[in-house]
Amino acid sequence: MHKPTAVAAVCALLLTAVGVTGCGTPPQPRVEGPAPRSTPASGPAYVSDTMGHPLTRPTGFALTEFSSVSRLSWRSWGGPKAVATGRLSGNWCLPRCTGTGYPATIELSRLQRRENVSYYTRAAVRSSHLPPGGHDGQSELSAVRLPLPES
Repeated sequence: MHKPTAVAAVCALLLTAVGVTGCGTPPQPRVEGPAPRSTPASGPAYVSDTMGHPLTRPTGFALTEFSSVSRLSWRSWGGPKAVATGRLSGNWCLPRCTGTGYPATIELSRLQRRENVSYYTRAAVRSSHLPPGGHDGQSELSAVRLPLPES
């Protein structure tokens, strides 16, 4: 190897080694002040049905592909939890519940903010009137994830 080529190769190796390993330990970031707080849900509150339509104090809507609630009478709305009484029905209860459904309490929770409004993201349905055996509605409907519109 020629002397200038060898010197250039050694210099290139040294520069590469320094570039890869760095010239020392970088300083650790310093965090000061209080941790950021989550923004509380505010503005109008909505619930989305299975099709993603925003609803406010709906009289009925589809909870899942197989279950819906109707004849809803809201006791509370807009706070951390919204509670209503109404009727629960679905494909699983046909033909016994055609048109009437079973008495139920519906609780919406877990408000999540989207722009200037909030959406309930969980639903729990309780009913002591469901028929025994044929449907595991109590477990299936105790923590329903509700859809959120796209941001």
